[in-house]
Order: sequence, then structure tokens, then C-alpha cells
Amino acid sequence: MIEVSSLSAYELSLKLKSGEISSIDLCKSYIDRIKKFEKDVKAWQFFDEKLLLEKAQEADDYRKSGKPLGPLHGMPVAIKDIIGTYDMPTECGTVFRKKKSSSQDSEIVNLLKNAGAIVMGKTVTCELAYIHPSKTRNPHDYSRTPGGSSSGSAAVVASYMSHLSIGSQTGGSVIRPASYCGVVGYKPSYGLISRSGVLKVSDKLDTIGVFGRSVKDVALLAKSLIRKDLYDASTIYFSSDRMLDVCEEKLEFDPKFIFYKTKNWKNINKKSQEAFEFLIKSFKKNIEIYDEPSYFKEIPKYHQIIHEVDMANNFQVYYDKDKSKLSKEMNDAISRGLKYSAKDYSDAIDFMKQSYESYKEVFEDYYGILTPSSNGVADKGLGSTGSADFQKIWTYLGLPSISLPLLTGENDLPLGLQLVGNKFDDLRFLGTAKWLEDNCKDE
Repeated sequence: MIEVSSLSAYELSLKLKSGEISSIDLCKSYIDRIKKFEKDVKAWQFFDEKLLLEKAQEADDYRKSGKPLGPLHGMPVAIKDIIGTYDMPTECGTVFRKKKSSSQDSEIVNLLKNAGAIVMGKTVTCELAYIHPSKTRNPHDYSRTPGGSSSGSAAVVASYMSHLSIGSQTGGSVIRPASYCGVVGYKPSYGLISRSGVLKVSDKLDTIGVFGRSVKDVALLAKSLIRKDLYDASTIYFSSDRMLDVCEEKLEFDPKFIFYKTKNWKNINKKSQEAFEFLIKSFKKNIEIYDEPSYFKEIPKYHQIIHEVDMANNFQVYYDKDKSKLSKEMNDAISRGLKYSAKDYSDAIDFMKQSYESYKEVFEDYYGILTPSSNGVADKGLGSTGSADFQKIWTYLGLPSISLPLLTGENDLPLGLQLVGNKFDDLRFLGTAKWLEDNCKDE
């Protein structure tokens, strides 16, 4: 039996294509892990062992036929339960969609299948991809939150029930769970991955993201998902062909970073602050500390307006039908969203454009921005998915961000370092993330 924790997703992909490892054997290894850990982690919303093995056998048979193979051939990928599939339920974390499937696959699923991947199952999401806690537990400490709303997507990777998974971020739903669960979470620039067939929370903010255990692993998955989609007007033409190559190349110059402690620094516990201070000291030649721009303080307010107005528009059908079946958090958000004026929303959209135009010049002199991925290690208790204070700004600006599990906080729990890059500069950005990953391991 394959020891799945000993190989990266990239290594597995090569062995699957060569036939050194069969998809059947790999899936059986995952099934063993699921049987061992799922009862405690509770990361899967839909998982059918028989269906998975059938798909794995089909992948193995296809490989033996000698036909051309995709970059993810035979590789199982877990997907968040807001991503439409015709052969699996897409429940979106709400009773309103219990056991309901989509009429067709989402564009993401089509791209996965084109790349030869196997859709492994659906991972748990918070209700309608918002903040009400799900049933999922943190694999490092079952008494702590895994973060949200991509709770299950981060947890399955952290527990090696899958090497790769897909989530989404409207506020901080990729970066925070990645930090809490000790995995790599990559949120590409807004507009690189299609949302067609995915639950719409906020058209202006929703971004598909990916989870893995290394920068190269998330690059492998993202490369197959980045495509222009005529059915998602936000998407652009972008060449991802060299996305893996840049992870292997040495940077042309020694990178320079800005580190923002931000006004939320005081909310981070002392042990986590010490971890970041040690990082800053270790890379003092590469890092300059600055106060965040003054206009950043307006962004959480405007992000909230867009988020809640869009949720009110998209979820009012559930609110009107029976709001008692929605969480208090969702009811409150929709209620606020219905009260904002058209001017409030227009101002929030305008400020998004203005603030990016003001900020983008930073990337002329620096490779990226470094900040904490979260307010610290995963919160104790399961009554909250944590704060999005360290993620909302970058989601609002549409910038690529990645959480790297390079630090350790209190109780030896994982603590993510967040790197932020310039919009649509994702290739260089991932190369820079790989540099951090390699050099921090040396420290």
C-alpha cells in the first residue's frame, strides 16, 4: 500500500502517468486514511468509496490504452460542496439544498476531467460559504476550528485524506483555513479561475482557490484551472503554461518584501508574534516594515457592504422562504444587506478600483507583501471559524495571496505566513512563494 504522506502531489502525478503507481492503489490508500480519520475530522460532505474506485479503474484502463494523458491523470481532487456536479449532491451547507445535485458539471469540474483528474468527493463548507461553523474539526486538535468557509477542503489535505483540494474565498475562506490547518492555500488573482456552476455569494469578490502541501502542488492544480470562460465575465485570458516552471527557477534578484503588522497586530497572541518577529529578524536583508496605508482602514467597511448586499441579492429566496432555517449570522448579514443604499454599494465598488490604482505602484519596488495569514493559530472551540481581518483587504483588491505553513505558534500549532502579490502577476508570485518556502525551511 502507498504511504501517501511520503510523496507530494507533483511526485504522485508523475508516478500515476508513468504507471509506477496505479490510481486504484492511490485511492485505496486515501480510503484507508478516511476510515481512520474522518470520524474525528468530519471533513467530507459526500464521499462514495465505490464511485471513487470505479473512476480510478477507468483512469488506469485509459492510461493502459496508450492515449495522451492530462497533467492530473488519475489524481483524486477533493472539491468544496459549493461546486456543481451532476453525479454528486451539491448542498452548499444548507438544508435548502439537501441531496440536490446540479443539472451539469461546473466549469471547474470540466477542467479537472479534461486534465484527467478524478473528482474525489465533496468537502464540507460553512453554510452558503459564509461564517457559520460547520461540523469539521481541525486535524491538529479536534477541539479547535479548521477555519472557514472552506473548512473541509483544508482539513482533508492536512489529514492526507487527499493531496489536493479546491475551495473558494469571498473574505478569507482559503487563506485562514490553510493557516489553521497547516497547509498551503493559494487564492489566485480575481478573474483567473471561472466561477461558472459554483454557488454565487458575491460576483465582485468570489475567488476560487486551491489547497496542497507545497507551492509546487498548488501550482500543479491551479495550472489546469486557469482558463478564460465566456460564461464568467470576470475571467481573463492568462497563460498558465509556465506555472510549474517558475517554481523551479531561481529568482533573478534577491527579493524584497514589505511586512505589515497592521492595526490587528495587537490581536495576535504573544507566541505567534514572537514567531513573526523571528522571521523578520532572520530575513532582515529582505524585509522592510511599514505601516499600512491610511486608506486601508476603509476597506473592511466597503468589503462588508459588497459582501452583504450581494448575499442579500443571491440568498433572499431562502430568507423569504423560511429564514428560521438560516443561521443567525446569515440572517443578520442578509438583513443588513437589504438596508444599504445603491450609493453605498456604488461607493464600495468605486473605492475598490481607486484603492488598487493607488496601491499597485508598491509592486514596482517589492516582490510582495508579507503579513500574518490569520490572527494566530486556530481558535480554541468550535463556535467560530476565526477572523478574516488579515485576508479581506487582499480579497477586496483582487490580489493573489498564499498562506505558507512556515511557522509554529502556541501549543506547537501551525501558523501561516501570507504572501501577497500584484494582480495578474501570479507566475512571478508563485516563484517568490517557492523561494520563501525553500529559504524558510533552511532557517
